[in-house]
Amino acid sequence: MPADSARQGTRLIMMGDAALCAGFSMIGFETWPDATVEQLEQLLNELMEQKDTALVFLEPALARCDCESLRQLQHRGGGIVVTEIPPLNAPRDYQPQVEELVISVLGRNALDTPRTDTDRAD
Repeated sequence: MPADSARQGTRLIMMGDAALCAGFSMIGFETWPDATVEQLEQLLNELMEQKDTALVFLEPALARCDCESLRQLQHRGGGIVVTEIPPLNAPRDYQPQVEELVISVLGRNALDTPRTDTDRAD
């Protein structure tokens, strides 16, 4: 466990790119720079076993890994909230998982901006 870990109240955790973690560290987050899938699995298991409350930010590579404990948390809910954030080096290329879900259910045009009467040419 990183040295900057806080053990009281809700744990605020960031796992991802070292540069992005540095910023989160400055605002009091427990950081795991360049974390691996194995470290993520270990942390999530620890959080569940200890029944901790936590807010965990993950970069896409970790948020989309094939990790059993992550799948459990996504289906179970509760006091551990895991959310994906865009990578520091390509924020405009980021597409959140929820966007992919909306497209798969409602179709590719579901997220298009609706046209208004003022958008239409006469």
